[in-house]
Amino acid sequence: MSIRYGISRLLATALLLAGAGIANAETIRVAIGTQDTTINCATGGLLIRELHLLGKYLPHTGKYKDATYDIQWKDFTSGAPLTNEMVAGKLDFGAMADFPGSLNGAAFQKAGKKSVFITVLEGSIQGSGNGIVVPLDSPVHSIADLKGKTISVPFASTSHGMLLRAIKAQGWNPDTDVNIITQAPEVAGSALKAGKIDAHADFVPFADLFPYRGIARKIYDGAQSNAPTFHGALVDAAYAQQYPEVVVAYLRAALEANRLLAQDPEKYSLLIQKVTGIEAPVDYLYHGPLGVQTRDLTWKPEYRQAVATAIDTLKLLKKTDVNLDAKTFVDDRYIREAFKESGLDYDAALKNYAKQPLVANDAQTGKPISDFNDVAQVWLDNEAKVHNYATPAEAFASLDKLPSSDAVRAVYVHDHASGLKLFANQAWYVRDAHGAITAFLLKTVADQYAQRVSGSVVNYAAAKTSAAQALAAR
Repeated sequence: MSIRYGISRLLATALLLAGAGIANAETIRVAIGTQDTTINCATGGLLIRELHLLGKYLPHTGKYKDATYDIQWKDFTSGAPLTNEMVAGKLDFGAMADFPGSLNGAAFQKAGKKSVFITVLEGSIQGSGNGIVVPLDSPVHSIADLKGKTISVPFASTSHGMLLRAIKAQGWNPDTDVNIITQAPEVAGSALKAGKIDAHADFVPFADLFPYRGIARKIYDGAQSNAPTFHGALVDAAYAQQYPEVVVAYLRAALEANRLLAQDPEKYSLLIQKVTGIEAPVDYLYHGPLGVQTRDLTWKPEYRQAVATAIDTLKLLKKTDVNLDAKTFVDDRYIREAFKESGLDYDAALKNYAKQPLVANDAQTGKPISDFNDVAQVWLDNEAKVHNYATPAEAFASLDKLPSSDAVRAVYVHDHASGLKLFANQAWYVRDAHGAITAFLLKTVADQYAQRVSGSVVNYAAAKTSAAQALAAR
């Protein structure tokens, strides 16, 4: 169905309200602000741009018959400067998280304008993606060890909200029981290496990127706060009213980017690395099967609540005094139409909470993997595809058989307690009396499990050695 005839009644009404319509020879600007290094925005920016997807969907019929498009892209490292340019009329679309997105809506409202959140791009209803890391040699193993310590965080970010919730859950006063300072990710990396801070809380992908680069250790995942978080896309409401079909076209491009990423996450993780410098294994941690977050373009109730929570928290932090209405700030009409015109069922997707599934055979046995609680993966430097294993022990044993010339790009395991995907060298392991190896994010949880199964807690190196010895004994 064409955009001309498939546009929904609501969007058609919005178009009529736009006034005189579009002159045939009009040049329509489509200016999009991206956050390339915030990798869970990839389907709303980087991939659309790099794969030239937007032009496939921009309308060229009816009022748009002779229109031309001036597509502009501008990359940002955070949401605040992106918002400034949107409010100034220099950008039409922007991708950012729930907290800076809410500040975007408040800034528009304060300027006598309006922006709307039109889609989620990627998120976690539990809160994964945000996290807290500590220096490698720190004695800290959980947030309970941070009382009286200095914790840095990008202020007014979604990770700031996570940190405040985590502190509240400990029964602490954030003003007296910890010392919270503001620090951008690029500054925090150096501070962690130098031991100048006790911990750093951050958003995607830094809570996983710093550990991957060997400068920090993750001790808290946002899922422990059980507070939804997401990144999504916004649009200037006046622009959307004037060009609703263009908004739908942008969202159809995002849906295609999402489909392509699901089909070949390794390929597009390498593309994200090429563009951003964020290593492909970190990108795959999010975008591969059973990833840290779910690529979900529907407005689930939990994500709507995340917006409302962000607005309330930002007011509490005195970052805004605007009474932004979350119910009208979130507008799902455009993404519903994009689903419809793409031949997809929005309501079915709205009900689906599953992560991208893993459909694979065990690389060792050849049998289909059916139990995903303890699945593990190995990605070699010289191979395009990840190898999948039913257990960490199988994956670790396979490493011992590799030729010395084969470099390992990454090894992944899953936290036995939560299912959270982890880098294997960042996990703790329980080795039971039968030689089975089980992975955990937190040492405290691993200790508890070890007591139940009469096992021992070991680090990654010891777990690999144990798996190799078990293989040799067969």
